[in-house]
Amino acid sequence: MPERAPPTGLEARLARMITECGPISIDAFMGQALYDPQAGYYATQQPLGSRGDFTTSPEISQIFGELIGLWVAQSWLDIGSPSPFHLIELGPGRGTLMADMLRVCQRVPGFMAALHLHLIETNPPLKEAQRAALGVIPAHWHNTLNDVPDGDTFIIANEFFDCLPVRQYVRGEQGWHEKLVGLDAEERLTFGLGPVLSEPPACAQPDDGVGAVREVAPGLPSLVETIAKRLRTASGRALIIDYGDVSGQAGDSFQALYRHQKIYALDHVGEADLTAHVDFAALISVANACGLGTSGPVSQRQFLQSLGIEARRDALIHANPHCESDLTESVERLIGEAHMGRLFHVVALESPLNAAAGPPIGL
Repeated sequence: MPERAPPTGLEARLARMITECGPISIDAFMGQALYDPQAGYYATQQPLGSRGDFTTSPEISQIFGELIGLWVAQSWLDIGSPSPFHLIELGPGRGTLMADMLRVCQRVPGFMAALHLHLIETNPPLKEAQRAALGVIPAHWHNTLNDVPDGDTFIIANEFFDCLPVRQYVRGEQGWHEKLVGLDAEERLTFGLGPVLSEPPACAQPDDGVGAVREVAPGLPSLVETIAKRLRTASGRALIIDYGDVSGQAGDSFQALYRHQKIYALDHVGEADLTAHVDFAALISVANACGLGTSGPVSQRQFLQSLGIEARRDALIHANPHCESDLTESVERLIGEAHMGRLFHVVALESPLNAAAGPPIGL
């Protein structure tokens, strides 16, 4: 392993806790590193853009947000153009996605007059960026989805579920172990295994061999249930776009990004973004158990192509020939099999109260 970065204050605090209480689970580590109110990543960092740690689809091309806006506008029409209605974005980044969406939606008669916009955000610098991006469009900010008033609702979650902390389990020679975070000889954070579990974790599969890693996000059911609670009592849809697994194969997807580079996941604690692949099968299973309809998953490539991303790219190139190279490259990043097109997937959740209008566009 390359020489490690110096410990942060949050790492030192976690090391003291581990010394006193013993190793902690991966999800406990992620929860502290991401959400600690004083030193956690989402409380203190500016994660997006060239000065941040990662770049999301809306930051790559305006076309992405325009197509999501098309999806929301058509969904609003599909269920009878309710007025008023709530449009909610979970983790809105710098507000780029919502600004691009509403530039399309405002062309739909009656949409903006009926709109109540809500952004779920806890990061103060990002809230300011969102206000700047939205300009004169009124919005309400909340710390949790539960704070939004009831009513007909559309929810957008782009790269939000991958921030849910995960627990990891490893198949050993004698059985399954939970992967834990403890301390090495220098009292730096390190990975290790807990004792053999008395029975396999619920996520284990019979054909998992020695060395197999299984992940589960303990917070996923409650988040889906919170969404379902809204959609069971009023019409609406939720659109979830994220990177993750649809194959059901075992694997370790826990990673840290720091200044656009993958790093050792226990370095730069509180300064690096931590994510793990979304288990779409589990997400859909919980949604169905909560009484919601589901469409997908489909790849981001299939979803954006069905919404007309290539036609929109060509129209922009025709209007701006000098931008052809940039537009071609950005769309390739969004839909290319070697880029986000294959790894990212899209799922829609449907209220049982929606009028029979068929599946949402793109899915």
